[in-house]
Amino acid sequence: MHTPRLLEERICDLDLSLAGTFVDKCIRELREELARRELAFCPYFWISDEWFTPDGYTGLAVPFYLLHPRMIRLERSRMGYVEGATKEWCLRILRHETGHAIDHAYGLHRRRRWQQLFGLSSRKYPRYYQPNPYSRRHVQHLEYWYAQSHPDEDFAETFAVWLARPRAWRRLYHGWPALHKLEYVDELMTEIACQRPEKRTRGKVDPASKIFKTLRQYYAEKRHKAEKGWPRFYDRDLARLFSAESRYRDREAASAFIRRVRAEVLKVVTPWVGEHGYHLKHVLVEMIGRCRELKLRAVGGDRKLKRDLGILLAKYTTDALYRRRGWIEM
Repeated sequence: MHTPRLLEERICDLDLSLAGTFVDKCIRELREELARRELAFCPYFWISDEWFTPDGYTGLAVPFYLLHPRMIRLERSRMGYVEGATKEWCLRILRHETGHAIDHAYGLHRRRRWQQLFGLSSRKYPRYYQPNPYSRRHVQHLEYWYAQSHPDEDFAETFAVWLARPRAWRRLYHGWPALHKLEYVDELMTEIACQRPEKRTRGKVDPASKIFKTLRQYYAEKRHKAEKGWPRFYDRDLARLFSAESRYRDREAASAFIRRVRAEVLKVVTPWVGEHGYHLKHVLVEMIGRCRELKLRAVGGDRKLKRDLGILLAKYTTDALYRRRGWIEM
């Protein structure tokens, strides 16, 4: 099916299934990890339009765009990246969302020690948060130091690290204040391993079968939301690197150029920012968004453009890290 025709399809009509997909294989691996830790609990799964675990639910939603190669390609072409598109990335998200689900199932956030270590679950989620890349009070699992965004995310991230690295987390986090959280999760999971959950839900929020918008509408809304959050302080440098002149309208879009050379540029620049590669990717996604919004074109030879893009990427990533300017939208 060609992309224009595909975009007119409604999400509810896509007839997608988890069975036999790489996500299904990751779910089976997740279940094996839970069993190895002697946890009787396992979340249930349904298809929706994004990753999420609804408040109070003991299951989690998986995005439809991961369930077919055509959908993955469409997501990448429309958004510039695909959240959870690799086995490692998918498993990271599944472990994180399982942390939310097990919290809901056993009401763990109501415990006094949980609140002392992670904070109050009732705290309102911020629209933006400003992570400290050097903090050792939080584990590092998902991108953008997500554990620092809210107490619920701190717990889910800590649970995910505990689940993924049963023999390594003590060594990896030795000397970090975050180790106390991991040790608490270890004690907590040992305690509840054989207990029946206080709550078991089977409901599904926003299942794909009830999403009647077309893929064209879905991506228009998704890109509009993303573009509202893309900062404009890149604009001057991007306009110098690329061109918005109408005479170059037949040249490759700058956003497409960046996606094409992304892996090569990241390979060169990542060693300069070391452990902060997550922030590097975040800056790159923002640049792609601004290039698309400004309708910039790639003019000139690939070699020079890649070199200058790498310099610009390193500049803004370093600036965000050392000046703590990096507010991240939830």
